[in-house]
Amino acid sequence: MGRITAERVKPVNSLQEFFLESVTQSMRRQKLEADDCTAHYVVSLLTLFSRSEALYEDVESRPGLKPLALMLVDAVEAASPGERVFALQRLGDVSLFVAGFFAEGLADKIVDVDYYISMGGGAYRSLSREIVRTPRGSAFGPVFGELSCKFKEFVDVLADIRAQAQGHPERDVLRLYDIWLRTGSRRAERLLRRMGIEPNTTLNGRARH
Repeated sequence: MGRITAERVKPVNSLQEFFLESVTQSMRRQKLEADDCTAHYVVSLLTLFSRSEALYEDVESRPGLKPLALMLVDAVEAASPGERVFALQRLGDVSLFVAGFFAEGLADKIVDVDYYISMGGGAYRSLSREIVRTPRGSAFGPVFGELSCKFKEFVDVLADIRAQAQGHPERDVLRLYDIWLRTGSRRAERLLRRMGIEPNTTLNGRARH
């Protein structure tokens, strides 16, 4: 295992500062335009989930990720608007984080990255409507609305941040192609073309969700 040289270590005052710079630079690389409030929400999300106890919860008496379908049930069966908002936000946040940072690990799972994108985008869309009934509505309604509309693009941003942190882009060509087929990811498409591979839209209709 190679040594981490001093040149690769960049001190920061806080995780929030690190993620703010990372998200800003990645959005620029991905040519993604979004409201500052939406970008800062993603920064706060990354800062929060940098602590494993914020991401994981007790599942079958041990820490783990609760299935998205059960999170959706929590939202549907919520006893109050406040509980429904919390459940939908949790579903959207976890879906975005996992799809962005752990897409590679989903390859052998029952559900893949497209499922997380569908569930997360839908959760934020419902949340943008539900939250208008609360005091936070005027501030956060547009944020969740934009996250819903640009969910795939923000997944690309998080995937780019992960690749930059590792020091190299993904090299699994088949997995990149599969992600592109499933999600239409512009980032995956660009990486494939850099490798000399022209994505073929006729191979699978999922490429243009």
